[in-house]
Amino acid sequence: MASFARLAGRAVAGAGVLALSPVLGLATLAGMAMVGAQATTFTVTGLAVFASVFFLGLLLCVPRPRAAWGRWLRALVILGVEAAVVWPVGVATLRPPQPPAPPAPVAGQREWRLPTGSELAYVRFAPKRVTHPDPVVFLHGGPGVADLAASSAFFRKLTADGYQVYVYDQLGAGRSARLRDPREYGLTRDVEDLEAIRQTVGADRLNLVAHDYGAQLATAYLAAHPDRVARAVLASPTGLPPQRKADGEVELAAMFGRDGSPDPRLLAVSTLLRVDPRAAHDFAGDRELDAYLDLVRQGAPHPCPAAAATGSGGYVGLTGRTAPSSLPLSLSEAKAPVLIVKSRCDEQGWTSAMDYRRALPSATLAYLDDEADKDDAYESGAYLGLLRAFLSGRPVQAYEGERPPPGYRGPN
Repeated sequence: MASFARLAGRAVAGAGVLALSPVLGLATLAGMAMVGAQATTFTVTGLAVFASVFFLGLLLCVPRPRAAWGRWLRALVILGVEAAVVWPVGVATLRPPQPPAPPAPVAGQREWRLPTGSELAYVRFAPKRVTHPDPVVFLHGGPGVADLAASSAFFRKLTADGYQVYVYDQLGAGRSARLRDPREYGLTRDVEDLEAIRQTVGADRLNLVAHDYGAQLATAYLAAHPDRVARAVLASPTGLPPQRKADGEVELAAMFGRDGSPDPRLLAVSTLLRVDPRAAHDFAGDRELDAYLDLVRQGAPHPCPAAAATGSGGYVGLTGRTAPSSLPLSLSEAKAPVLIVKSRCDEQGWTSAMDYRRALPSATLAYLDDEADKDDAYESGAYLGLLRAFLSGRPVQAYEGERPPPGYRGPN
């Protein structure tokens, strides 16, 4: 009985050590990165610690037989299991997957080289005759989820009303430049870029049309430069700043491969993003993180048919965002008319839209309830008509309720 208890105790201790081995390996990787080790050094050291602790766990799990042949068999079993586990983990960690091809340029694509240091891809559409001096600028969502081709195709239709239209990819997303240090991304940098864009195009004021995270950018810009916004449209707005992730926080879905099993390289990226985003960038490049962002987007629940993931800007989407804590208070001074748009099938929470409506004294909420367009409400004819009416100053039908109407299929 005592012998069985000892064997059981060894097995439990060994299982605990085996379970601890990846944790200690990741902790070593993170610690080495924090002290400034190179990517190869902290990766190999983390793998070595993982392999050593895993080997110790196997020694504890498999007792040492008395017979010589049994000891040889034990050694072969332990070494075989060690190789079968450690080798694939090492290969998966050290060998990056084939990155997706960079997005091809779209027709008419140009580049802004801004005084902020940002290099942004954009497309400009000009009407036959400019009848509205304040251009329309589209702010995409995410952060980091850009589709310059699709957005350009839709918003260029506003040129028929005499507007100049600018569609651009924010810093670190889509076809725009990337930064080596992901900590330099953030809402403050995006606001500075937007103000530099206004100065570059020579506009006194801008009409901002924003989607998802773009609503945060639009409201932050409105708070910082209230006299530079003519009108603003916030479609399917994400949470009002300063709601944000902790620096380096990664969605849980980013730690797993496409089959749902833990992916060693993704676990390493996740750990590094939490402790040192620059080390994460040295370990895994932008195109690789673009693909990881796709995993996050595909793994997230979607109340509506989701658009195909395109790998727009991984480090922008998976690192923390900063916002001034005084932003909601400063919005109380904003005078520009604001239209908040929600649709029957919407990715963002209803309460987020209510927060914007309460924070912005001149805001109106409109609800798109068109069955024919319900799968693609923000590229629909109904949405385009709403934009044209609001931007031209014509009245739009307001939704006055606090709760979502019957038939709403988005989160609360």
